Amino acid sequence: MFRSSAFPVTPFSSHGTPPQPLTRRRGRRRKKRQRGSITVTLMVLALLGWLGLRAIPTPSLRKIQEVVWVSHPEPLAMEGGDPYIRALMRTISAAESNTSYPYTVLYGGESFAPGNRHPNICVPITAGPNTGNCTTAAGRYQFLTQTWEEKAAKYHPRPPAWYDMWGEYSFDPESQDWVVYQWLQDENAWGFDLATALREDRLDDVLRRLSGTWTSLGYGIESNTMTTRLPRIYRNLLAEELENAPASTRPSTTEGNPL
Repeated sequence: MFRSSAFPVTPFSSHGTPPQPLTRRRGRRRKKRQRGSITVTLMVLALLGWLGLRAIPTPSLRKIQEVVWVSHPEPLAMEGGDPYIRALMRTISAAESNTSYPYTVLYGGESFAPGNRHPNICVPITAGPNTGNCTTAAGRYQFLTQTWEEKAAKYHPRPPAWYDMWGEYSFDPESQDWVVYQWLQDENAWGFDLATALREDRLDDVLRRLSGTWTSLGYGIESNTMTTRLPRIYRNLLAEELENAPASTRPSTTEGNPL
């Protein structure tokens, strides 16, 4: 008769290794379940965050984006032209789109991605007499989609090829400038010679005539904080444009000081 050992004999598994204690195996399984639960939780939180961002209304996203308003209207993208009309164009943009990069601004201040076409995004109007409607105004001169298509068809410097029936009129900065420049130069479009009126220092008459199109110029229905400053802004811009203009486009001494 053999006496049993003071230490219990541990049976071997079929693989020749001692089995793990039961409590250790349970602990490892518990840790695996915990890690799996954490991973699932993080994935759910990430999904909810993504869905929550998509659920933020567009006006709120516009507030998130930084809008840099400037005190001095940016130079034009186009080169050349009458310095008086150029100064007028920059004055219009002072009232309509006075940001650090006005060529890609929508009504309300949100920016759109630069492209080869008018963005045609209808932004809700939140103030003024047209509250509750929406507007597709975009770019430096806040062209509505329909107005852009009409004026680009008439004045665009690079229209689509005749065989390109679905061609779009490029909405790049230089094209925006040239369409407005040619439009302002067209006496038939306004029934008025704007360039001559500006040379005669009749800015009020010019702004009054244009206010039906750009309603923030002082005689329209949507004046803003820039409206009362426009005469001074125009004169400062005109001095700048005349200084940078070729001598052939500057007024003669007999025309007097434009300032």
